[in-house]
Amino acid sequence: MFERFSRSWALIRASAAVLRQDTELLALPAVSGLATLLVALSFAAPFVLWAAGHPQAMEQGEIPPLWLLWGFLFYLVQYFVIFYFNTALVGAAAIRLDGGDPTVRDGLRIANSRLSAIFGYAMVAATVGLLLRAIEERAGAVGKWVVGLLGVAWTVASFLVVPVLVHRGVGPLEALKESASLLKQTWGENLIGQGGVGIVFGLMQVLLWLVVLVPAFAALFGQQTALFFALVFLGVIASLLLGLVQAALSAIY
Repeated sequence: MFERFSRSWALIRASAAVLRQDTELLALPAVSGLATLLVALSFAAPFVLWAAGHPQAMEQGEIPPLWLLWGFLFYLVQYFVIFYFNTALVGAAAIRLDGGDPTVRDGLRIANSRLSAIFGYAMVAATVGLLLRAIEERAGAVGKWVVGLLGVAWTVASFLVVPVLVHRGVGPLEALKESASLLKQTWGENLIGQGGVGIVFGLMQVLLWLVVLVPAFAALFGQQTALFFALVFLGVIASLLLGLVQAALSAIY
């Protein structure tokens, strides 16, 4: 166990070193987050408009099959965007770890070279996600618990798919198999490293908002509304930046 902690700490330091040397890579999770938000809004807007015009169908759960297809397409596009930018980030990090000097363009070039595999994996992930969602909606309390376990199992098995796609150049199904196999060998390092990063950044978020909200509410009670909104705005920006660093560090790790 001590060896796992030691390796995990070494990997975290190496990941942080990559991010310090290539801070421009933060652009990748930033664009990914913006793109996923736009995708969600683009797919949600037509459905919300339809639901507003068909309240009875919504109450009775009579949703036309076309909207089920729409939901699958949403999963597909959303997963594709996430996997695409994660692949770009992992590919750029790999260049740095191999002694190179990566740019955002290098990461995108690597992602572009894996488009077919990324799309194939997005298809698999979208199918699994939609099936689990459909089963959960029709299952009872015990069924939902079982579906939750299946969802966790899927997340664990697919945890290392993106690095495999970057380094092995295999198809999505082979990547899933290799991801599960690799995780059996490195579960300790992944659990310790990812868990440690999550805890540290979670505490940083809490500390940030304590530092921001105490003077913000003091300003609000002092009827300094402009100062209150300015402090909250700065807090949101700082929180987003912390989130970007965490996402990038976790992906590199």
